[in-house]
Amino acid sequence: MTNTPGRRRAPAMSPEQRREMIVRAALPLVVEYGTSVTTAQIARAAGIGEGTIFRAFGDKDAVLAACMAEAARPDDTLAYVASISLDLPLEERLVEASEALHAHLARMGAVAGALAASGGLRRDPRLLRPSEGAGSSTEAQEAPGEAVGRGEPAGQGQPGANGEPGGSGEAGGQSEAGGHGEKDGARKEGALREAMGRGASGGPGRLVSGREASLAATREVLTGLFEPDRDRLRLPPERLAEAFQFLLLAAGRRETLLTSAELVSLFLHGAVEGDEAG
Repeated sequence: MTNTPGRRRAPAMSPEQRREMIVRAALPLVVEYGTSVTTAQIARAAGIGEGTIFRAFGDKDAVLAACMAEAARPDDTLAYVASISLDLPLEERLVEASEALHAHLARMGAVAGALAASGGLRRDPRLLRPSEGAGSSTEAQEAPGEAVGRGEPAGQGQPGANGEPGGSGEAGGQSEAGGHGEKDGARKEGALREAMGRGASGGPGRLVSGREASLAATREVLTGLFEPDRDRLRLPPERLAEAFQFLLLAAGRRETLLTSAELVSLFLHGAVEGDEAG
C-alpha cells in the first residue's frame, strides 16, 4: 500500500495581499471594459469566488477606485528611475527615465480614459480623487481623475500622478531594475527613502500620496540623475529636473511624434546644430 502525500495548502493571504491580487487581475479588464466590467469577470481572472471580491472591497465601485489609485500610484516607477545607473552618460540616464515616466502616464491614462468613457468617474466620489491620501494636497489641484471626469481624452488635462510620474504598479509597471552595479545601492536606498518615505506633510514612513507629493518625489529622483554632472550644467540640477519634468508631463498628455531619445536630445542640445544659431 502506497501513501499518497497530502496536498499542501497555499499560505493564506492577508487582506491587503488579497486586495492587491484582485486589483492586479482587474486592471486589464478595467482598461478593456471600463465600468461595464463585472465582478464575475474579475473573479474569473483572479481565480477566486465572486464573494471574495465583496468581502475585500464591499462593492464594485470600490474595486474601480482601487484600480484608478493603483494606476496613478508612482512608487514603482520612481523606484525604477532611482535605480538608473549613474555610470551611464547623462543622455542615456534621461532617456531611460523618460521612457519609464511616459509608460506610467500611458498606463494611468488608459485606466482613467476607460472609466471616463463609461461614465464611472462622475458617479462615485471615490473615483474622482484616487490618489488623495492622508498626506495629499488639496490646494487648487486636480486629482488624476478630475480632468478625465470632465470628459477630456485619456492622458490629457492635468497629468495627476505623474509628475506624478510615477506608478504604477501593474499592467506593465516597472520594478526596481537590477544589474546597474552595487555602487549605486546606497544612492538608490537614500533616494527612495527620501522620495517615497514621506507624505506632503513631511512625516516619515509614508508612500507617495497626492499630486503635490508625487510631483515633488519625481523631481527628487530626476535631480539625482543630473547631480553627477553638476559641474558642467548651465543650471543647478534641481532646476533642470523641474524643467525636464515639465517637458515630460507636456509630452505625456498626448501622442507625440518625438521619441524619448529625441525629446532628451532637444532638451540637452537644443533645436539648432552647432554652437550658434545661423
